Amino acid sequence: MTEEQTPSTRPVALITGASRGIGKAIAVELGRDHHILVGGTNPETVDAVVKALPSAEPFLVDLTDLDAIAPALQAAEPSRLDVLVHSAGLAWMNPVAETTPAQFQGMFTVNVFAVAELTRAALPLLRASAGAVLSINSGAGFTAGPGSSMYSGTKFALRALTDALREEERGQVKVTSIHPGRVDTDMQVALQESMGNKDYDGGIYISPQAIAEAARTVVDMEDASMVESISIRPVQK
Repeated sequence: MTEEQTPSTRPVALITGASRGIGKAIAVELGRDHHILVGGTNPETVDAVVKALPSAEPFLVDLTDLDAIAPALQAAEPSRLDVLVHSAGLAWMNPVAETTPAQFQGMFTVNVFAVAELTRAALPLLRASAGAVLSINSGAGFTAGPGSSMYSGTKFALRALTDALREEERGQVKVTSIHPGRVDTDMQVALQESMGNKDYDGGIYISPQAIAEAARTVVDMEDASMVESISIRPVQK
């Protein structure tokens, strides 16, 4: 970390999946006045984001390895933690008849189990700062369609986890669930291609910056108020 990147008195935000897409947009937005722990697995892409922010450092951990999560947070030694954003996630479509237990396990591990484990490890720091947890969920956390048993299943479970955590930590830690519709990201491109949609038009989808601005609203809310849930949808169907 360079001298300019020293956290000093900045509040600290840990953002998973911060090397691209929604997570990167949130890192840039909150990075204006927070010290950012840039979560990811690829050192090169994580370092690129770290170098682009006023105050940041890498938080490298493989979220498929649940046993590595708490030690990674301990090794990072944050002096405080004011915001935890769960943005990392997996998404693909597959019919139930063609989905293996390993595929279900893999998506639930990253989208749900890792969220629970990182939250558990971070709660003492978040309680000490009266901090906030933001879970980037999805419209799929409310409804499921053909091919979405895995993804919607994880997002339904994430919504339940977030709702329960909010009540368990009420008065200590603020907990918010953000439910975007389709967002213009690399993941969306891959998802549309997997569904046979060849003519991708990112302009009809939500921008990552719009989600980052919603996260900013949540983080900047007055101490006496909490945004419990936000649903953000594209104007076009």
